[in-house]
Amino acid sequence: MMKNKLVIFSLFLSAFIANAQTNPVITKWLQNTTGITGRHYVSGNYTPITDATLANVQTVQYSANNVYVSTKGIPAYITGPFLDGNQSLATSTNAIFKFPLNPVQNTGTATNTTGGNIGVFINGVALFDYRDGVSWQNSTNSMKGGPLGGTGDGVWNRDAIVAEKGGFDCSKGHPAMGNYHHHQNPSSFKLDLTVISTICTLYAADGLYTIDSTQHSPLIGFAYDGFPIYGAYGYKNIDGTGGIVRIKSSYSLRNITTRTTYSTGATVTTGPAVSTTYPLGLFREDYQYNATSTSTPDYLDAHNGRFCVTPEYPNGIYCYFTTVDAHWNSAYPYAVGPTFYGTKVATKVNSITETVSTYTATSTGLNDAIQDKVSVNIFPNPSSDLIAIQINSIINKNILVELYDIAGRFIEKTSIVQGSTIAYFDTIKLYSGEYFAKIYTGNEVVTKKIMLVK
Repeated sequence: MMKNKLVIFSLFLSAFIANAQTNPVITKWLQNTTGITGRHYVSGNYTPITDATLANVQTVQYSANNVYVSTKGIPAYITGPFLDGNQSLATSTNAIFKFPLNPVQNTGTATNTTGGNIGVFINGVALFDYRDGVSWQNSTNSMKGGPLGGTGDGVWNRDAIVAEKGGFDCSKGHPAMGNYHHHQNPSSFKLDLTVISTICTLYAADGLYTIDSTQHSPLIGFAYDGFPIYGAYGYKNIDGTGGIVRIKSSYSLRNITTRTTYSTGATVTTGPAVSTTYPLGLFREDYQYNATSTSTPDYLDAHNGRFCVTPEYPNGIYCYFTTVDAHWNSAYPYAVGPTFYGTKVATKVNSITETVSTYTATSTGLNDAIQDKVSVNIFPNPSSDLIAIQINSIINKNILVELYDIAGRFIEKTSIVQGSTIAYFDTIKLYSGEYFAKIYTGNEVVTKKIMLVK
């Protein structure tokens, strides 16, 4: 009898381990196994400073019900500068985040998203919601001249994406007391179809991933209810058919010139009239939800998500999407919110108090779901002094990039590091002519021609 019990337990344990090893909330984090550290820019200098803090995720551990992600909150892509006077730098948060292995829908009253962390990207960086903590009527944190640092009063809440655009770095992120975070789709401003920030003119056009309209966007994070967050593009139909389309927000700007009511018709404290100083979209309450939009499968619900098939979840799961407009500029509510779909259970913990196993990443280099669709961009091309090589995929380990002259002679090498999208060659000392870059993607070698013009 004891032997039979041991056999049954062994089979159960094997099944649990096998299931856990394929659960994306365990397997999709970017674990830093090569000692990659953060880097940052100082205003006016496009040569990054290398920091001592490890980037991406350090460890992933799991139990029968939870996964624990240890991270310092630092991305592999270069952060800063923050040109709105923000004196903070991205610094270590040294956090452990606890997520459920099996998230569940909240069937009761929806839980509002809040200021501060509402999710974590797969590189361990924090996700914030739409707000920047400033509201129109508030004695300690007022837009009418009061000092910053208080909390909003819940009436006419300012939208961080609009109000703080000048303080975001090229990757659309910034720190709050050192806690580097994104409110929106974490891809470079410079690669949007319509560029609304010039921050990338001097600083690297990098980010967690690059938008690609021809393929399903990668899984880029998990919300605090445990459900996955994807980039801007997905399958048109929820069953995985219909081709690849931009997944759209069901929120739109209201047709108003004064701010005296909410979209529900409720009368509230009067906010500033719509003007060039206070443009439509500056406040969260400038938007209305259009419930009829969800009759079209590529539009999202009130939480900015939908139940659908994805490459990582072939049987379907509820997913959030980081919404953008037709120009690839961020579209409200940007990622998750203004309420959670699921039961909010994820949290930051001081220590792990249950028995866990450690997940060891076994990546070959590129996101498994898109290894066969790798594209590489070279810019500027032709160039005179600096060449950037950018890949469209999220990479799980460093990707080697080599530069050769037209005769096949090796010049130098660099890497696109895990959790970033870009690498550079300083070619100022090279002669004019044709060169070739070789990018070793794991499955193949991609070769790109480069022209230098002096």
